[in-house]
Amino acid sequence: MTEITVSAVVIRNSANQVLTVRKRGTQSLMLPGGKPEDGESAAATATREVAEELGVELDTNQLELIGKFTAPAANERGYRVRATVFAHPYVEVSAPAAEIEYLEWVDPTTEIPNLAPLLRNEIFPRLN
Repeated sequence: MTEITVSAVVIRNSANQVLTVRKRGTQSLMLPGGKPEDGESAAATATREVAEELGVELDTNQLELIGKFTAPAANERGYRVRATVFAHPYVEVSAPAAEIEYLEWVDPTTEIPNLAPLLRNEIFPRLN
């Protein structure tokens, strides 16, 4: 099975909800983040992608590695996603940008039907 390498970021608000995004033309909620450019570190990818998708500049020095996870890709059939996932302290997010169509703060302890497999099966169980 082909793998897609990505970096993603967990951002929580004061209610302990996690920021999720939905890309245009898809149904699954996932963490903000994306694919690396040539030679880019996982942390640099995470901060660049969040800036592109949410218009927010994260402080790379405040990224905390949660772990590396593998799960079926949410939007590409027959692919698996290999994700390096970081946590970052809360930042104000006002509107989606780039290919992001929708933002939602979700409670990681609640059953959410349209979560990407990476969130549902790997990351949220680890956060709880």
